[in-house]
Amino acid sequence: MPAALAPAPNRSRRRVFVLTLFAAIMGVLVFSGVAAADFWTPESGGSPQADSVDTLYKIILAVAVVVFVGVEGVLLYSLVKFRARAGAVPAQIRGNTRLEIGWTLGAAVILVVLAVVTFAMLPGIRNPPNSDADGFPTQRIENVQNASAYQPRPPSGHALNVEVNGQRYAWRYTYPDADTNTLNNVFSYTDLVVPTKTTVVLTIKAQDVAHSWWIPALGGKFDAIPGHLNFTWFKVSEPGTFRGQCAELCGRNHADMVAKVVAVPPAEFKQWLADKRRDIQAADKDAQTKRAQEAQATAQGASPAPKTEQDVIGK
Repeated sequence: MPAALAPAPNRSRRRVFVLTLFAAIMGVLVFSGVAAADFWTPESGGSPQADSVDTLYKIILAVAVVVFVGVEGVLLYSLVKFRARAGAVPAQIRGNTRLEIGWTLGAAVILVVLAVVTFAMLPGIRNPPNSDADGFPTQRIENVQNASAYQPRPPSGHALNVEVNGQRYAWRYTYPDADTNTLNNVFSYTDLVVPTKTTVVLTIKAQDVAHSWWIPALGGKFDAIPGHLNFTWFKVSEPGTFRGQCAELCGRNHADMVAKVVAVPPAEFKQWLADKRRDIQAADKDAQTKRAQEAQATAQGASPAPKTEQDVIGK
């Protein structure tokens, strides 16, 4: 056999290697811990809202699987049953009116059923329940004037309303306070600490570019848009930690804009809130003292002391 016609073993080996490498990479991506979490359906288990979304998704997925298997099964059966040799003259078959009307009505019935199920479950997704009797004491939610999005409200009207502000590249959480001046309210970054057995309503906004708030185990994804308010809610029954990340490409450090919700018992949340308020007040007082010292040093003609990180935070 001439050398030109001989098989090329190196080419076959390279092809096998490339295919094996591709399969290995896809396996790592598909079956990684994050990607495999609730592989076929949305992540849930943290809040009734997420559970309702997951249930609705499973219902629609089951119907879609039945339709897919039925259609593809008929297609494969037809390919095998009515196959013909190459060059055969195709038979001229007229349409079947009953069959065409039947599959049209069947598709319409499926759509109507899915629509009814969706609208029946939608109130449980949109409307939050009341907090439990042993949950954290909450205040009445004040209606947002001229709100451009649906504002969830429990039947009692009381919930823990936390403001979520997207900033490049961190989330700032401002908690409600008896003081109407929000500058004095307790706030935190990255970690949103909430009490269990308590309905938490989020007011979501952004101060620079578009972001997206999403904790998959607690509910759906909501955009944070400058000049626009979005709202969502969740209610965690048991203590736990739930992680998420900004789901909108917001800049070069977008991947670093992570989010974490830490649910703790109401008594522990009350203590955390008091400790956080005390820390913020101490930092503010320390910053005011240092600013006064800088002003005095400047007035006396001395160079002010270099600012520390605590000074910046205190301001």
